[in-house]
Amino acid sequence: MVINVKNFNLHDTVTCGQIFRFNIEDDNSYTVILSDRVVNLKLDNDKLIVDSNNMDNIESVVRKYFDLDFNYDSINEEIISIDKNNSSIVSSCIGLKMINEPRLEVIISYILSANNGVPQIRNSLNNISRMFGEKVIFRGNEYYLFPTIDELKSASIDDFRSCKAGFRDKYIYGIVQDIVSGRFDYNLIDSMDSSDALKYLMSFKGIGEKVASCILLFGYHRFDVFPIDTWVKKYMKDKYNLESVSSIRNFMIDKYSNNCGLVIQYIFHYSRNVKE
Repeated sequence: MVINVKNFNLHDTVTCGQIFRFNIEDDNSYTVILSDRVVNLKLDNDKLIVDSNNMDNIESVVRKYFDLDFNYDSINEEIISIDKNNSSIVSSCIGLKMINEPRLEVIISYILSANNGVPQIRNSLNNISRMFGEKVIFRGNEYYLFPTIDELKSASIDDFRSCKAGFRDKYIYGIVQDIVSGRFDYNLIDSMDSSDALKYLMSFKGIGEKVASCILLFGYHRFDVFPIDTWVKKYMKDKYNLESVSSIRNFMIDKYSNNCGLVIQYIFHYSRNVKE
């Protein structure tokens, strides 16, 4: 299957920290585990070559997951018009998309991210998927889909501990039980503004402001919230002499409003990958 795309940087989108479960193949294609299938993608100019164990509705699934139909161009123009210094940042991020991660997976992924490294997060997610998820054979290799809430509802704290979740085992167990009981309805967030959504998420154990911001940005397409990491802190200190999280947050919200989260992601990507 070939999907025509425009301004899509597959490498940056997959490797920029949004997606944990992927492989870079020898032919420079990318194998990504989605909620219901495994996909292999390779970009050839403006053509995205896609293969999967399940080709049903493949174009719409890929377009939604990688946010291919969202108009980033107009936002990029606005970001530059607000501050001309952003021109080089935006240029370095052309084609970078904010994915639409399945809600349950994004919630558990970012609970796992607290005080944790990417290899460890990936390993824990793979262990959870291997223990509880559906096995898929694709191109002769075994993969495991991320489990549904029905597949997770009987999991114990010890199960999550054995999956290398660390101290987060009790938080993952708790959030699963809260979902099963109805105390936590992650679809309810769609009806909330981002401020209320942050408060709602942070009312559950294991979800602080940074984790909640990641969940909303990558699982709910909320560009008005953002996590602040060391790369962003360094950039904001160097460029604007801002050091505290609160001062950075207020500055970005005042300046970029509903697009502040996207700007932060651009700064993060630029700071990690572009040598000044």
